Amino acid sequence: MVERYAAVAPADWGLEVAGVITELPEGERATALTFDACGGPGGNGYDAPLIDFLRAHAVPATLFLNARWIDANPDEFEQLAADPLFEIGNHGTVHRPLSVTGRAAYGIAGTRDVGEVYDEVAGNARKLTELLGHPPRFFRSGTAHYDDVATRVVADLGERVAGFSVNGDGGATLGASEVRREVGSAPPGAIVIGHLNHPGGGTAAGVAAAVPGMLAAGRRFVRLSDVL
Repeated sequence: MVERYAAVAPADWGLEVAGVITELPEGERATALTFDACGGPGGNGYDAPLIDFLRAHAVPATLFLNARWIDANPDEFEQLAADPLFEIGNHGTVHRPLSVTGRAAYGIAGTRDVGEVYDEVAGNARKLTELLGHPPRFFRSGTAHYDDVATRVVADLGERVAGFSVNGDGGATLGASEVRREVGSAPPGAIVIGHLNHPGGGTAAGVAAAVPGMLAAGRRFVRLSDVL
């Protein structure tokens, strides 16, 4: 992989670059809720009320779990992985933006070269494969930032890069009323990003306030693998 891409210079960087899926297929009327668990200092929490709400309303979701979060929450991971309502995605090994030149996002240093991109993706993929019995289908980097060489590496490793079209909780910074507004306004075909590792934030309450009205209006929710 290093030999293949070491001399390739990236042409783009950000949330929406070549290889990043930001919406469901054209014509799809469902919405995909996705939640990240970033792990590490301050990021190892578990938002049980959020998960309990999704279960109570039979709302499926794709959960992107970082290796550090999995290590800190083995029992919770086992329960989530065993629940067919949820799909487990790869959120990286140490939660870094995916770059071949060290680009940073939100003050978090990115991977510095192709080898580090490989390690960030493949390290947690190996862990998930061992725990789940099958490899993850989708990858989302820490901060969801990429360059267009890094996304090619992910594809070569057999995973699809999942971005988003609606930022449901502002990186776990929004209050419940703001989360309700953002999630509730998500159009059909949207991929919504939120977080499940900040139980003290507004994500759970905001999602719980938004989703029942969406369901009542006939909105269908899907895991990414259900339509991609």
